[in-house]
Amino acid sequence: MKKIKLLLTLFVALICAGVNAQTSWDFSSLSAADKALLDADANWFLGTSRYCYSKAISGAALTANGSELAYTKGLLFTASEPSPADDEGKAKIRLNYGSSRFELNGSNIVVTIKGCTAGQKITVSCKTASAGKLRGFNVVNITPVSGYFNSTSDAEQTNVGTVTADGDVTLTTSGGLYVYSIKIEDAGGSSSAPSTPEVSTSNDVAMDLSRNQMRVETAASDIKYYNTEAIASVEIDGSKVTVSPSSSAAADVFNGNVRSLSFSKAQPTGSEGEIENADGQIKFIEAKGWHESLYAKWEPFAGAESYNVYVNDAQIDKQLVRQYSSYLRADALGLKAGSYSIKVVPVGSDGNEMTSAANTASNIEVVSYDRDGFAHFNRSEGIGAYNNDGTLKSGAKVLYITANTAKTVSTKVKVDKSETTYTGFQAILDAYQKGDDQTPIAFRIIGLVSLSDLDGISSTAEGLQVKGSSDYSTMNLTFEGVGDDAAVKGFGFLVRNSTSIEFRNFAIIRCLDDAISMDTKNSNIWIHNMDLFYGKAGSANDQKKGDGTIDLKGDTKYVTIAYNHFWDNGKSSMCGMTSETGENWITYHHNWFDHSDSRHARIRTMSVHMFNNYFHHNDVYSVGATTGSSVFVDRNYYEAPYRPMMISLQGTDIKNDAKGTFSGEEGGMIKSYGNIFANKTANFSYITWADNNTSFDAYEVSDPSQTVPSSVVSLSGGNKYNNFDTSSSLMYAYTPDAAADVPAIVTGYYGAGRLNHGDIVFTIPDEPVVSSGHHIPVPALADLIDGYTSPVVKIFGDGDATGSGSGDSGESGGSGDSGESGGSGESGGEAVEGTVLCTFTGKTPSSSVVSVTGSYSTSKGSATIDGSTYSTCVKMESSTSITFTLSAKTTVTFYFADSETASLKINSVAKTGTGSTYSETLAAGSYTIGKSNTANLFGIKFVPAE
Repeated sequence: MKKIKLLLTLFVALICAGVNAQTSWDFSSLSAADKALLDADANWFLGTSRYCYSKAISGAALTANGSELAYTKGLLFTASEPSPADDEGKAKIRLNYGSSRFELNGSNIVVTIKGCTAGQKITVSCKTASAGKLRGFNVVNITPVSGYFNSTSDAEQTNVGTVTADGDVTLTTSGGLYVYSIKIEDAGGSSSAPSTPEVSTSNDVAMDLSRNQMRVETAASDIKYYNTEAIASVEIDGSKVTVSPSSSAAADVFNGNVRSLSFSKAQPTGSEGEIENADGQIKFIEAKGWHESLYAKWEPFAGAESYNVYVNDAQIDKQLVRQYSSYLRADALGLKAGSYSIKVVPVGSDGNEMTSAANTASNIEVVSYDRDGFAHFNRSEGIGAYNNDGTLKSGAKVLYITANTAKTVSTKVKVDKSETTYTGFQAILDAYQKGDDQTPIAFRIIGLVSLSDLDGISSTAEGLQVKGSSDYSTMNLTFEGVGDDAAVKGFGFLVRNSTSIEFRNFAIIRCLDDAISMDTKNSNIWIHNMDLFYGKAGSANDQKKGDGTIDLKGDTKYVTIAYNHFWDNGKSSMCGMTSETGENWITYHHNWFDHSDSRHARIRTMSVHMFNNYFHHNDVYSVGATTGSSVFVDRNYYEAPYRPMMISLQGTDIKNDAKGTFSGEEGGMIKSYGNIFANKTANFSYITWADNNTSFDAYEVSDPSQTVPSSVVSLSGGNKYNNFDTSSSLMYAYTPDAAADVPAIVTGYYGAGRLNHGDIVFTIPDEPVVSSGHHIPVPALADLIDGYTSPVVKIFGDGDATGSGSGDSGESGGSGDSGESGGSGESGGEAVEGTVLCTFTGKTPSSSVVSVTGSYSTSKGSATIDGSTYSTCVKMESSTSITFTLSAKTTVTFYFADSETASLKINSVAKTGTGSTYSETLAAGSYTIGKSNTANLFGIKFVPAE
């Protein structure tokens, strides 16, 4: 036969066809798939690390839960029933995975190997099960060559013989034996077994997503993993696959049972920034980029009262700097993809920067969010408060939501053609319902915000309500978390009549009903990088984990649900009700459905693209299509799948119940391509159209461009697939990942959930499949989230709920005279203490004592302040508001362009200078600076008055 030798420098996927003859049995390990079958069968019971058979058997294969065990596949057994049947010590056949052996407990137990050929070599490794007792195998149709066939020994035996004539071979015990392996070879020494495949492995390792690995999938659906750096070569000789390690260990041999070979890449980990001064006084712990953001962590600096943090020399908002129990952290958001530096400067009790102690981390790489999906289809203006390049939109506001500010955060909203100040998180959202204001707002959540922290909720069923004035109203709102520990607890979000809404990078814990419910006439909604935990328990059996997680209905359309981590949810996502009138266009991609039970998603009427999702131990079903929906299930990875795809009232859905197991509605249609089903569970069921062209689960294609014929219809309702995915006018362009890489990508640094997977660390245990689902939450996970508190010790500037926002190079929404806003503010930040000069380089105040609502410019001339020239100003317009608070009597000087006459209002009182500056000594208190005449403010200096 032709031999193919693979060099592992070629990182490719291979398919091995026609491999179906087993030539050896290695009893050293028991697969997870076999264990699942055994756990589900009452005829087998678990003893001390071994499964015991409780029945008699006569010339039959070992089966469990209706399937032949891969462990002994192809062998037949005869043994009497143990008495008593439930006594581990009396069981005749025992699968001892704990001691890596197969146990035949007693005499006259027969092992039959069917269809052998004269001259074949048979090798059996075994040992007496009782020390000092002479035992062995009596054989039929074998001529002994060496060892103890037809004899006995009390030592470990390697028994070799040749097949005497064509036909069956039998091995009969003379007493209890431990059997380690059986191997068959042809007369020339190569494997050529009669009917069943060989697996002989010892170099495989556990699945390790942190490494590049080769995956060997066997005919029994087991996956063997090999680290690629530990492999010297892979050789294919017909149906035989040999994996040779780079060490001196013997090769692993798969003879006749390899279904496929593939390679998977290691998890992306992100790259660390370069520390400018490793011995600097500010000691960096970590500095790293993520999606359109970056962060740094550093050790506390003795004598520092606060810290100023600069990204590419522009100061970030004070609220983005937080203190934790043992370190400080700052995050910068709204960054374009690219390379950045971050500088941390401690600030002393006198308000002055301790510049000699500063340190910088540079070459921090920031990457873009993945905007594949229907939410961004044919939409150039971005979703929520951000542009598609990751920066804030023109005029965008930034509001900081913390446990301390959720009730007090305020901003002006245009209602009935005039601006009014609204205070409170829900109150601001309610004001947007009037429909008169479309100013983008980024609501930045810091730490943990609980239901009791809110000013109120406008949906008693869900929590915070986001509602437009009419169908598909433009809202331009982003709800985002800061860092890796942002979370809301005790409520969810209800979205109605809204276009351009984004949720990203925070956790939702114990929501009231759904975590996010999109109910009625929404469009262009983007939900990504969220951690979604248990909701509030309901009274129904399937509501112990909460009612729902992400639901969309009421003709909600053009939605992308991506890179979210669903944590053991009961019902993950309902996609459509009975009120939909269109196909609506929904995308799910790169989500981690982590031990969640069902609805991944349950789809009615809509056209849905599901690609590159990680379906991880989903015990009820994964994708379900009903009511004429069209679903393209594309290059996903299913780990331990049970029912990966179902169409209502046909195929797997009616396999055990003619009324349907998940829906009594008429069927939808599923197109399937390139999905991986790894380590299938007991009773796994996936029926393709090729298997049954009437009652099937999916129409499987060999190429994604292939259409589903119109003759392929659902058994109930006669519904067809609409082939939306092959129409350029209906479908977006996208770049899918290889299905084999999905687990590493989704669980990697840039993968599902919050930044670096958030601060809640828990591994959900694998449990045997329960057909009705695991409705009860995992107690340890439930306790963890119920007892969760914020790790944030202090948020600098927490009393000021507004900020300028962090954008590309520290800019806020743009540059020049295009009216872009630096943010929003209704009150000053920290009180002024000592001498402070505030300028606006980088389109943000250089000091946190000043807050600005207004537009910046770099083309209005310049101002000279203390010998230095500044070219960035705040334009004094009717909408401009500059605020600060004085802790004591202070002389304040305002610097305008050198060519202008100073003009401003202080607390609504007009002031005019004799030249380009205006000075006044002001008493302690809060002040608002506004427009008197058109002018441009370049700086403000505060000097304590005697």
